[in-house]
Amino acid sequence: MPVNPPAQDLTAILANIQRQLQEQQQEMTLIREQLAQQNQGPRVQEVPPPAQPVPPAVPPVQPIPPVAPQVPNIPPVAQPEVRQEIPRNAEVPVAPAEVQMQPQPVREDLLYERFRRMKAPEFEGPIDPIAADNWLIDMQVILDFMRLTEQEKVLCASFALKKDARHWWITVQMRRNVLTMSWRDFVDEFRAMYYNKEVLAAQQDELTSFTQGSMTVMEAVKKFEQLARLCPNLITNETEKVRLMMKMFRTDIARQVSAGNSPPVTVSDCIEIALRAEYWINRDKEARAQFCQSKKEEKALAKTNQSRQSTEAKPQAQASTPNAQGPRQPGKNKRKGNFNNQGQQRNFPQKRNNQGNERNKNTITCSPGYTRRSIDCPG
Repeated sequence: MPVNPPAQDLTAILANIQRQLQEQQQEMTLIREQLAQQNQGPRVQEVPPPAQPVPPAVPPVQPIPPVAPQVPNIPPVAQPEVRQEIPRNAEVPVAPAEVQMQPQPVREDLLYERFRRMKAPEFEGPIDPIAADNWLIDMQVILDFMRLTEQEKVLCASFALKKDARHWWITVQMRRNVLTMSWRDFVDEFRAMYYNKEVLAAQQDELTSFTQGSMTVMEAVKKFEQLARLCPNLITNETEKVRLMMKMFRTDIARQVSAGNSPPVTVSDCIEIALRAEYWINRDKEARAQFCQSKKEEKALAKTNQSRQSTEAKPQAQASTPNAQGPRQPGKNKRKGNFNNQGQQRNFPQKRNNQGNERNKNTITCSPGYTRRSIDCPG
């Protein structure tokens, strides 16, 4: 009977198999790293992998009887980090440095084209603080939108000056260097010219005495805001502004705005109530105007109908009256029986049915200009 060889230790066999698996995993890891380096950027001189020890020959495993072995839980073994040594003479690729672009100065022709497309308003230079303030506000909005430098703002704003304003700018160029002028300096020069004390004093007087008149509420509010913007020393708070605005409105509108237990406190509330009051006042005026117009039309129509009826009644009256047909002929419309045998008319006076002439029957004329009763006459 043959004798079986002694069974090897099961733990040693499992440890040997695990070592082989780890070596294969290391080889696969190296292969992946080499492939990744080949796919990335410039190639670096390849370093040959270290020589791996040849694993010893595994003896043949004898068949194990069918016994359920108890395999212990083996913790994972940390894989050693593989470092690739780069020779000193190898060229290491360097990332290109970022080149900072310096801002180039804007050419004047390009700046002119941009400014021209904005359709900026021109200023001709009348001594009118309201017009000057409106132009300055519009120009400030355009220049801020274009995102220009201080000197470019001055250059564009000076280009929009025309006529008298252009002559004023020439005098400014003669006494200071405008190439280094800031936008704040330009605004100060502009206001010193067109916001003088005499004109501002006149604007203050106009603000205190300004009334709505025949303007609408929105037109009056716009004018009021322009005057108030030029006179900030007169309007120090919201209450003072509401007071001046109430004084500006017409009496019929101001009466409705101030009516009620809670008069307006802010300017927006005052304007809102004034607009509603103006709407209903205009509606009332339109209703009264339509009523008066309808009455006039009714009177004109009644007069036309009356004249038409009188015109139609005249032919009927003429047809019923025989003497109304044509002109009057001699010998007609005379009393009957006043003709002689030859057909000639007798010269007998016709009788008159006038009771007021009874007194004249008893009077006679004795001499021209003298008349007396017949009973008083002796003859």
